[in-house]
Amino acid sequence: MPSSTAHPPSSDPRALRVAAGGAEAELLLLQPPAGAARRLLYWLPAMGVAARNYLPLARALAGHGFAVALHEWRGIGSSTWRAGRNLDWGYRELLQEDLPAGLAAARAALPQAPPLIGGHSLGGQLSALYAGLHPQAFQGLVLVASGAPYWRCFRHRWAVRAAYGLAPLLAGLCGHLPGRRIGFGGNEARGVIRDWARSGRTGVYAARGLGELEPSMARIERPLLALRLRDDWLGPEASLDWLLGKLPRAAVTREVLAPGDLHGPADHFGWMRAPEPVAGRIAAWAAAT
Repeated sequence: MPSSTAHPPSSDPRALRVAAGGAEAELLLLQPPAGAARRLLYWLPAMGVAARNYLPLARALAGHGFAVALHEWRGIGSSTWRAGRNLDWGYRELLQEDLPAGLAAARAALPQAPPLIGGHSLGGQLSALYAGLHPQAFQGLVLVASGAPYWRCFRHRWAVRAAYGLAPLLAGLCGHLPGRRIGFGGNEARGVIRDWARSGRTGVYAARGLGELEPSMARIERPLLALRLRDDWLGPEASLDWLLGKLPRAAVTREVLAPGDLHGPADHFGWMRAPEPVAGRIAAWAAAT
């Protein structure tokens, strides 16, 4: 990749319909304004966040010559399904059904662009889990405001530990986690909350139907960029350390962004409003790898 100099961004995304496991969703694809894409970044949103919220990031990256495919989580945004008592899924369905379908669509649309995978928060975690299951499929990983949810990594650890016990109970009672009502995540499937909470309680990544996922994570030998936001209480340094500790063979580049770097809040979601500094760091890292 010869340069990270930005060019005028592209405008409207191309929406590709992707079907998997009975659900359908839109995969939003943005391409650079001119010429072939230098890289394809397949991007996974944070828990409960619709893909369209990352269009500013995708446009900024397109200005640096990237193609970006924005994945839509099952049950969120454009998905035809909504979690409920009669519709449930967990990490297994996300990793074995939805992500392969979305990635196949993105690769068919841009077969020549070298692929990267990455994501925000839970999206970063699941990108690492998926890369572990498919270690030769990507040239690198990008994590933004991500880290393992292990309760011991957080400042108010006992409150966090209690939340990991209560969330699956609440999801079971309601048929889904009512994230919109309680102010955390979206309306999440019981299985997703079960798998997420288990990793939060134990510090170990595993999923029903897949077993323990950490041996495959340990095989990843690709370059990895981890961008941490300085004031992000949802993604503290210890949380990122715990996640990166599961990737001992990855060639890790770590950077911390402060408010001065972002011209605004350096927290879990604030960077999304003006993501050019994040896009610039990603582009510069990709140019050097």
